[in-house]
Amino acid sequence: MNIVEGRATDLKRGLWHRYAGMVIRLIVALAVLVWSADEALSAAITIAGNGPELRVVERLTRAFEKQHVGAVVEIRWDPSFQPTHMVKSGEADLAVTELIDPDLVATPIAWDGIAVVVDFANPLREITSLQLAAMFSGVVTQWSDVGGIDARIELIDRPSNQLIRGTFETILEIVGKIPPSAHVSRSDQRAISSVAGNGSAVTYVSLGVALDAVTYGVGVALLNVDQIEPAKQTVSDGRYRLRRPILLLRKHESNSTAASFVDFALSNEAKDIIEEMFVSYTGVGNAPRTVHSSRSEK
Repeated sequence: MNIVEGRATDLKRGLWHRYAGMVIRLIVALAVLVWSADEALSAAITIAGNGPELRVVERLTRAFEKQHVGAVVEIRWDPSFQPTHMVKSGEADLAVTELIDPDLVATPIAWDGIAVVVDFANPLREITSLQLAAMFSGVVTQWSDVGGIDARIELIDRPSNQLIRGTFETILEIVGKIPPSAHVSRSDQRAISSVAGNGSAVTYVSLGVALDAVTYGVGVALLNVDQIEPAKQTVSDGRYRLRRPILLLRKHESNSTAASFVDFALSNEAKDIIEEMFVSYTGVGNAPRTVHSSRSEK
Protein backbone atom coordinates (compact mmCIF):
# COMPACT_ATOMS: atom_id res chain seq x y z
CA MET A 1 0.00 0.00 0.00
CA ASN A 2 1.48 3.36 -0.95
CA ILE A 3 1.46 6.47 1.16
CA VAL A 4 -1.52 8.02 -0.64
CA GLU A 5 -3.67 4.90 -0.20
CA GLY A 6 -2.71 4.67 3.47
CA ARG A 7 -3.74 8.27 4.11
CA ALA A 8 -7.04 7.70 2.32
CA THR A 9 -7.74 4.65 4.44
CA ASP A 10 -6.92 6.56 7.64
CA LEU A 11 -9.21 9.36 6.49
CA LYS A 12 -12.09 6.93 5.86
CA ARG A 13 -11.58 5.36 9.26
CA GLY A 14 -11.57 8.76 10.93
CA LEU A 15 -14.72 9.83 9.16
CA TRP A 16 -16.43 6.55 10.12
CA HIS A 17 -15.53 6.94 13.78
CA ARG A 18 -16.74 10.54 13.77
CA TYR A 19 -20.00 9.48 12.07
CA ALA A 20 -20.52 6.60 14.51
CA GLY A 21 -19.87 8.95 17.41
CA MET A 22 -22.44 11.43 16.11
CA VAL A 23 -25.02 8.67 15.71
CA ILE A 24 -24.43 7.42 19.25
CA ARG A 25 -24.72 10.95 20.67
CA LEU A 26 -27.93 11.49 18.69
CA ILE A 27 -29.43 8.26 20.03
CA VAL A 28 -28.48 9.22 23.59
CA ALA A 29 -29.97 12.70 23.12
CA LEU A 30 -33.24 11.25 21.79
CA ALA A 31 -33.39 8.82 24.70
CA VAL A 32 -32.91 11.69 27.15
CA LEU A 33 -35.68 13.66 25.45
CA VAL A 34 -38.09 10.72 25.60
CA TRP A 35 -37.20 10.08 29.25
CA SER A 36 -37.64 13.77 30.06
CA ALA A 37 -41.06 13.80 28.34
CA ASP A 38 -42.17 10.76 30.34
CA GLU A 39 -40.92 12.37 33.53
CA ALA A 40 -42.72 15.63 32.73
CA LEU A 41 -45.92 13.73 31.99
CA SER A 42 -45.75 11.80 35.28
CA ALA A 43 -44.94 15.05 37.12
CA ALA A 44 -48.29 16.58 36.07
CA ILE A 45 -51.33 15.61 38.15
CA THR A 46 -54.94 16.78 38.47
CA ILE A 47 -56.82 17.20 41.76
CA ALA A 48 -60.64 17.29 41.68
CA GLY A 49 -63.17 18.39 44.28
CA ASN A 50 -66.49 20.14 44.86
CA GLY A 51 -66.51 21.27 48.48
CA PRO A 52 -65.14 23.99 50.77
CA GLU A 53 -61.58 22.62 50.71
CA LEU A 54 -60.55 24.58 47.59
CA ARG A 55 -58.67 27.35 49.40
CA VAL A 56 -56.59 24.87 51.39
CA VAL A 57 -55.94 22.68 48.34
CA GLU A 58 -54.71 25.72 46.41
CA ARG A 59 -52.25 26.57 49.19
CA LEU A 60 -51.09 22.96 49.49
CA THR A 61 -50.54 22.89 45.73
CA ARG A 62 -48.39 26.03 45.72
CA ALA A 63 -46.27 24.71 48.58
CA PHE A 64 -45.93 21.30 46.94
CA GLU A 65 -44.86 22.74 43.56
CA LYS A 66 -42.30 24.96 45.28
CA GLN A 67 -40.83 21.96 47.10
CA HIS A 68 -40.99 19.62 44.06
CA VAL A 69 -39.42 21.52 41.16
CA GLY A 70 -40.94 20.40 37.86
CA ALA A 71 -44.17 19.07 39.36
CA VAL A 72 -47.34 20.62 37.95
CA VAL A 73 -50.70 20.35 39.71
CA GLU A 74 -53.95 21.25 37.97
CA ILE A 75 -56.99 21.85 40.17
CA ARG A 76 -60.44 21.09 38.77
CA TRP A 77 -63.13 22.32 41.15
CA ASP A 78 -66.85 22.90 40.78
CA PRO A 79 -69.91 22.23 42.99
CA SER A 80 -71.30 19.99 40.25
CA PHE A 81 -68.23 17.75 39.97
CA GLN A 82 -68.09 14.11 41.13
CA PRO A 83 -64.40 13.85 42.16
CA THR A 84 -64.36 10.14 43.02
CA HIS A 85 -65.81 9.25 39.62
CA MET A 86 -63.26 11.56 37.98
CA VAL A 87 -60.39 9.58 39.53
CA LYS A 88 -61.91 6.27 38.49
CA SER A 89 -62.41 7.47 34.90
CA GLY A 90 -58.89 8.88 34.67
CA GLU A 91 -59.97 12.53 34.50
CA ALA A 92 -58.15 13.25 37.78
CA ASP A 93 -55.34 11.69 39.82
CA LEU A 94 -56.61 12.72 43.25
CA ALA A 95 -60.10 13.35 44.63
CA VAL A 96 -60.79 15.48 47.69
CA THR A 97 -63.80 13.92 49.38
CA GLU A 98 -65.04 12.46 52.65
CA LEU A 99 -66.14 8.96 51.63
CA ILE A 100 -63.91 5.93 51.30
CA ASP A 101 -64.27 4.03 48.03
CA PRO A 102 -63.30 0.33 48.15
CA ASP A 103 -61.66 0.60 44.71
CA LEU A 104 -59.38 3.49 45.67
CA VAL A 105 -56.68 4.26 48.24
CA ALA A 106 -57.95 6.70 50.90
CA THR A 107 -55.72 8.93 53.00
CA PRO A 108 -57.37 11.08 55.72
CA ILE A 109 -55.72 14.48 56.11
CA ALA A 110 -58.16 16.57 58.18
CA TRP A 111 -61.45 16.94 60.04
CA ASP A 112 -64.01 19.62 59.23
CA GLY A 113 -66.88 20.48 61.52
CA ILE A 114 -70.39 21.03 60.20
CA ALA A 115 -71.75 24.25 61.68
CA VAL A 116 -75.47 24.92 62.12
CA VAL A 117 -75.96 28.58 61.17
CA VAL A 118 -78.80 31.01 61.94
CA ASP A 119 -79.26 34.75 61.55
CA PHE A 120 -77.64 36.72 64.38
CA ALA A 121 -81.03 38.24 65.24
CA ASN A 122 -82.40 34.77 65.99
CA PRO A 123 -82.13 34.46 69.81
CA LEU A 124 -81.66 30.67 69.73
CA ARG A 125 -78.10 29.60 70.55
CA GLU A 126 -78.52 25.98 71.68
CA ILE A 127 -80.13 22.97 70.05
CA THR A 128 -80.05 19.20 70.52
CA SER A 129 -79.34 16.60 67.87
CA LEU A 130 -82.92 15.36 68.17
CA GLN A 131 -84.35 18.84 67.67
CA LEU A 132 -82.05 19.41 64.71
CA ALA A 133 -83.12 16.12 63.15
CA ALA A 134 -86.77 17.01 63.68
CA MET A 135 -86.25 20.40 62.02
CA PHE A 136 -84.42 19.12 58.95
CA SER A 137 -86.79 16.19 58.46
CA GLY A 138 -89.81 18.52 58.48
CA VAL A 139 -91.31 17.08 61.68
CA VAL A 140 -90.87 20.42 63.46
CA THR A 141 -91.71 23.49 61.38
CA GLN A 142 -91.88 26.31 63.95
CA TRP A 143 -88.96 27.89 65.80
CA SER A 144 -91.10 28.13 68.92
CA ASP A 145 -91.17 24.31 69.08
CA VAL A 146 -87.40 24.28 69.76
CA GLY A 147 -87.32 27.25 72.11
CA GLY A 148 -87.04 29.98 69.50
CA ILE A 149 -89.14 32.76 68.04
CA ASP A 150 -92.72 32.47 66.83
CA ALA A 151 -91.90 31.99 63.14
CA ARG A 152 -91.83 29.26 60.56
CA ILE A 153 -88.50 27.49 60.03
CA GLU A 154 -86.98 28.05 56.58
CA LEU A 155 -84.54 25.25 55.69
CA ILE A 156 -81.50 26.00 53.54
CA ASP A 157 -80.25 22.64 52.28
CA ARG A 158 -77.16 21.57 50.29
CA PRO A 159 -76.94 19.75 46.93
CA SER A 160 -77.17 15.96 47.00
CA ASN A 161 -73.80 15.51 45.25
CA GLN A 162 -71.98 17.45 47.98
CA LEU A 163 -70.99 14.97 50.65
CA ILE A 164 -71.49 17.40 53.52
CA ARG A 165 -75.20 16.70 53.06
CA GLY A 166 -74.74 12.93 53.28
CA THR A 167 -72.69 13.22 56.47
CA PHE A 168 -75.19 15.63 58.03
CA GLU A 169 -78.10 13.31 57.22
CA THR A 170 -76.27 10.20 58.38
CA ILE A 171 -75.19 11.58 61.75
CA LEU A 172 -78.71 12.87 62.46
CA GLU A 173 -80.28 9.66 61.04
CA ILE A 174 -82.48 11.54 58.57
CA VAL A 175 -81.13 10.20 55.26
CA GLY A 176 -83.60 11.04 52.50
CA LYS A 177 -85.94 12.88 54.88
CA ILE A 178 -85.08 16.52 54.20
CA PRO A 179 -88.20 18.03 52.59
CA PRO A 180 -87.89 18.72 48.84
CA SER A 181 -89.35 22.17 49.53
CA ALA A 182 -86.10 23.20 51.24
CA HIS A 183 -84.12 25.82 49.35
CA VAL A 184 -80.76 24.46 48.08
CA SER A 185 -77.55 26.52 48.15
CA ARG A 186 -74.61 25.22 46.10
CA SER A 187 -71.84 26.69 48.25
CA ASP A 188 -71.16 27.45 51.91
CA GLN A 189 -70.88 31.15 51.15
CA ARG A 190 -74.28 31.23 49.41
CA ALA A 191 -75.88 29.26 52.23
CA ILE A 192 -74.54 31.72 54.79
CA SER A 193 -75.71 34.67 52.69
CA SER A 194 -79.19 33.12 52.51
CA VAL A 195 -79.33 33.02 56.32
CA ALA A 196 -77.82 36.43 57.10
CA GLY A 197 -80.67 38.91 57.50
CA ASN A 198 -83.31 36.17 57.45
CA GLY A 199 -84.41 35.43 61.02
CA SER A 200 -86.40 32.36 59.95
CA ALA A 201 -83.62 30.56 58.07
CA VAL A 202 -81.20 27.85 59.16
CA THR A 203 -78.47 26.00 57.24
CA TYR A 204 -75.39 23.84 57.73
CA VAL A 205 -71.94 24.60 56.31
CA SER A 206 -68.25 23.91 56.76
CA LEU A 207 -67.16 25.10 60.20
CA GLY A 208 -64.04 26.76 58.78
CA VAL A 209 -66.12 28.87 56.41
CA ALA A 210 -68.65 29.70 59.15
CA LEU A 211 -65.94 30.82 61.58
CA ASP A 212 -64.45 33.04 58.87
CA ALA A 213 -67.87 34.60 58.27
CA VAL A 214 -68.24 35.42 61.97
CA THR A 215 -64.69 36.79 62.12
CA TYR A 216 -65.37 39.11 59.18
CA GLY A 217 -68.56 40.44 60.75
CA VAL A 218 -71.25 38.61 58.77
CA GLY A 219 -74.48 38.74 60.78
CA VAL A 220 -74.85 35.05 61.63
CA ALA A 221 -74.49 32.85 64.70
CA LEU A 222 -73.42 29.24 65.15
CA LEU A 223 -75.59 26.99 67.32
CA ASN A 224 -74.16 24.81 70.06
CA VAL A 225 -75.28 21.21 69.48
CA ASP A 226 -75.96 19.00 72.52
CA GLN A 227 -74.34 21.72 74.65
CA ILE A 228 -71.07 21.47 72.72
CA GLU A 229 -69.66 24.55 71.05
CA PRO A 230 -68.68 24.15 67.38
CA ALA A 231 -64.94 24.82 67.56
CA LYS A 232 -61.75 23.35 66.17
CA GLN A 233 -60.84 21.75 69.51
CA THR A 234 -64.23 20.07 69.98
CA VAL A 235 -64.10 18.84 66.38
CA SER A 236 -60.59 17.49 66.89
CA ASP A 237 -61.40 15.53 70.05
CA GLY A 238 -64.75 14.28 68.74
CA ARG A 239 -66.99 15.93 71.33
CA TYR A 240 -68.75 17.90 68.59
CA ARG A 241 -70.58 15.16 66.68
CA LEU A 242 -71.25 17.04 63.47
CA ARG A 243 -67.94 16.58 61.68
CA ARG A 244 -66.65 15.01 58.50
CA PRO A 245 -63.23 13.68 57.45
CA ILE A 246 -61.37 15.13 54.50
CA LEU A 247 -59.73 12.43 52.40
CA LEU A 248 -57.45 12.18 49.39
CA LEU A 249 -58.48 9.31 47.10
CA ARG A 250 -56.23 7.86 44.38
CA LYS A 251 -55.87 4.72 42.34
CA HIS A 252 -53.69 1.90 43.65
CA GLU A 253 -51.42 2.31 40.60
CA SER A 254 -51.26 6.11 40.73
CA ASN A 255 -48.19 7.92 39.42
CA SER A 256 -45.31 8.93 41.66
CA THR A 257 -46.28 12.62 41.75
CA ALA A 258 -49.75 11.81 43.10
CA ALA A 259 -48.18 9.61 45.79
CA SER A 260 -45.70 12.39 46.62
CA PHE A 261 -48.54 14.91 46.98
CA VAL A 262 -50.30 12.60 49.46
CA ASP A 263 -47.07 12.26 51.46
CA PHE A 264 -46.66 16.04 51.42
CA ALA A 265 -50.24 16.50 52.66
CA LEU A 266 -49.27 14.54 55.77
CA SER A 267 -46.14 16.59 56.47
CA ASN A 268 -45.71 19.21 59.18
CA GLU A 269 -45.58 21.98 56.56
CA ALA A 270 -48.93 20.86 55.16
CA LYS A 271 -50.37 20.50 58.67
CA ASP A 272 -49.77 24.21 59.29
CA ILE A 273 -51.65 25.06 56.06
CA ILE A 274 -54.53 22.67 56.81
CA GLU A 275 -55.03 23.95 60.35
CA GLU A 276 -55.70 27.49 59.13
CA MET A 277 -59.16 26.27 58.16
CA PHE A 278 -59.60 22.69 59.37
CA VAL A 279 -58.06 20.47 62.06
CA SER A 280 -55.49 17.74 61.50
CA TYR A 281 -56.93 14.27 61.23
CA THR A 282 -57.12 12.00 64.26
CA GLY A 283 -58.84 8.63 64.49
CA VAL A 284 -60.99 9.76 67.43
CA GLY A 285 -64.76 9.52 66.99
CA ASN A 286 -66.74 8.69 63.87
CA ALA A 287 -64.55 7.07 61.20
CA PRO A 288 -64.74 7.87 57.47
CA ARG A 289 -67.70 6.21 55.77
CA THR A 290 -67.47 3.94 52.75
CA VAL A 291 -69.27 4.99 49.59
CA HIS A 292 -71.40 2.35 47.92
CA SER A 293 -72.33 2.37 44.24
CA SER A 294 -75.97 3.11 45.05
CA ARG A 295 -75.15 6.51 46.58
CA SER A 296 -71.79 7.41 45.12
CA GLU A 297 -71.67 11.20 44.66
CA LYS A 298 -75.12 11.53 43.20
